[in-house]
Amino acid sequence: MDRFKKIMNPEWLLRLSLGSVYLYTSVDIFLHPTGWHWAVRGLPQIIQSMITTIGINNYLRIQAVGEFAIALALLLWLLPKTLPRIAGLLVALQMASILLLIGVSLETFRDIGLLGAGLALFMILKENSNEQ
Repeated sequence: MDRFKKIMNPEWLLRLSLGSVYLYTSVDIFLHPTGWHWAVRGLPQIIQSMITTIGINNYLRIQAVGEFAIALALLLWLLPKTLPRIAGLLVALQMASILLLIGVSLETFRDIGLLGAGLALFMILKENSNEQ
């Protein structure tokens, strides 16, 4: 039972679940950017202008690369704990940005859970780093 507790602790569950979400979305966005055009809407004009300048598909592919890096930081257990802690913070910042810029809607309400999970992981790893 102790081995099960060690494997299934909150840090690992958060890393596995968030990492899986980010791995899936990053691959899908990179391979099928047009399927994600719906997600780029309702942004402030300056951000929308920058996206239009580089092209929405290029923007989404850049986004996918960033999300893939977050997924790797969360899923590769052998990396230093600093990287998943930063990844948790980035998840929280990304979700907070989406909710603040776009608002809560049928597409974004789930992001509240991802925001909480990212913050929880950041706080767990911050506490663990203070204990060492």
